[in-house]
Amino acid sequence: MSPGLTGVGRPCQHGRGDVEERAATMDRFARSGLIFRVADGGPQDGEPVVLLHGWPQNGSAFDAVVPLLHSSGLRTLVPTQRGYTAEARPADRRAYRTEETAADVVALLDAAGVAQAHLVGHDWGGAQAWAVAAWDPERVQSLTVLSTPHPAAMRAALLSGGQALRSWYMGLFQLPVLPELLVGASLRRFLTDSHLPAPYVESYCRAMAEPGALTGSLNWYRGLPFSLRPDVGPVGVPTTYVWGRGDPALGRAAAAGTEAHVHAPYRFVELDAGHWLPEARAEDVAEAVLARVGR
Repeated sequence: MSPGLTGVGRPCQHGRGDVEERAATMDRFARSGLIFRVADGGPQDGEPVVLLHGWPQNGSAFDAVVPLLHSSGLRTLVPTQRGYTAEARPADRRAYRTEETAADVVALLDAAGVAQAHLVGHDWGGAQAWAVAAWDPERVQSLTVLSTPHPAAMRAALLSGGQALRSWYMGLFQLPVLPELLVGASLRRFLTDSHLPAPYVESYCRAMAEPGALTGSLNWYRGLPFSLRPDVGPVGVPTTYVWGRGDPALGRAAAAGTEAHVHAPYRFVELDAGHWLPEARAEDVAEAVLARVGR
């Protein structure tokens, strides 16, 4: 991939093997005319950890996780994903295909002056992290994915493992307009009923009420039909997969099938939990990340 990378307000080396070091924190980066916000925290000389949120979250999903990583000497970079802010909200749903979202992560690393990072992804951020680890393994020191199985395991479970019944909404979200109406009217109830802690319910509902935000976030689903090529193949970096056995959207078949697609040291952590692992199980998430990082 050649994503055309630039940092905002600071020069950036574009080559993957020639990444410029920086001492200052960053609060944003640019790629292909889009401006992405970034929360850069912890010791600037610490090993970097990139944390990728999913739907309908924002970077605050990791608010209880990052202090635990900072206390172990790690630097954290938490971007707000494309579609979630007006400065990074392309209209074309093809702009949300996995090639583009994976390239966003590489752009972040280049803008931050980071040759390699530990990746952590939840929900759609997990799918994004799997792709980066498969396509750009030289940029990934380790991988910790929360909730989201490897895409190949997900496809297999859709065909034969009962996952299709859990994923019915992904077809609905391909439609124009109607999903915005339905989700806009039911989001608060859905988040509450799925046991997301109340402060996050309020935060996410406020963010999704901003003009264009709900459409931007749903475009991650609408980009899915354009994300099937190239395949996200086997991952060859050390990987931990954390899954909640009570997750209503992601079942055991795909979770169990993920190990076959990791050709490196692998750890499967099964929690007595639901879907919202960064928000509801921050200590478990941090423990999994730190164990994978080697702290």
